[in-house]
Amino acid sequence: MPAQQKKIVFCVAGVLSFACALGAAAAVGTQLWVKGTILCKTGALLVNATGQELQKFIGKIQYGLFYGERVRQCGLGGRPFQFSFFPDLLKIIPASIHVSVILFCTVLVIFALVGAGFFMFNAFGSPYETLHGPVGLYLWSFISCSCGCLIMILFSSEVKIHHLSEKIANFKEGSFTFKTHGEQFANSFWIILVCSLVQFLNALLVRFAGFQFPFSKPKDSGTTTGAVDLMY
Repeated sequence: MPAQQKKIVFCVAGVLSFACALGAAAAVGTQLWVKGTILCKTGALLVNATGQELQKFIGKIQYGLFYGERVRQCGLGGRPFQFSFFPDLLKIIPASIHVSVILFCTVLVIFALVGAGFFMFNAFGSPYETLHGPVGLYLWSFISCSCGCLIMILFSSEVKIHHLSEKIANFKEGSFTFKTHGEQFANSFWIILVCSLVQFLNALLVRFAGFQFPFSKPKDSGTTTGAVDLMY
């Protein structure tokens, strides 16, 4: 590929990586990771609510990595309640998984910015063979993509396997029991997925620019070796 086209490819990859870093940083600070509804099971059983009557006992919940809000409905109207994970919910949530998600989000943002810088450096500067060259670009993209995948896996397990929404809904509830009626991942969670796909796309752009994947052998190495062996 001509040098001018390589510059364009690296510029596009750098812009995508920078946008990924900004998107991930914005996603971390929001409460739009999970949205759902919670059923006041105790209240519904007390009045034997069915059909349309259940709507009076279905509240809402949404939360992110640091804070959120729930609206409890127990037949007397909605009552909103703001909460934060640190330090309010630290005792009832899987803290190690939750902290790991935050750490991997931080690593994703940092390495996406590093990748963006190196892509731009390779586009307009004199690249080195290791850190600034193609091997480095593959490395930063791989780390960012891996962090995005780990974030989605860990957070999904926290929500689905450890029933995070129910633990939050029943926080400081003495006589009432709440059950998750429905939940779905919201915008911020899907932004992390997009960021992972962008980093994978950046690696493909480096390959499209004409640079081999790391640890890949040239196709003609076997042919050359065979020709040398035939000479002896």
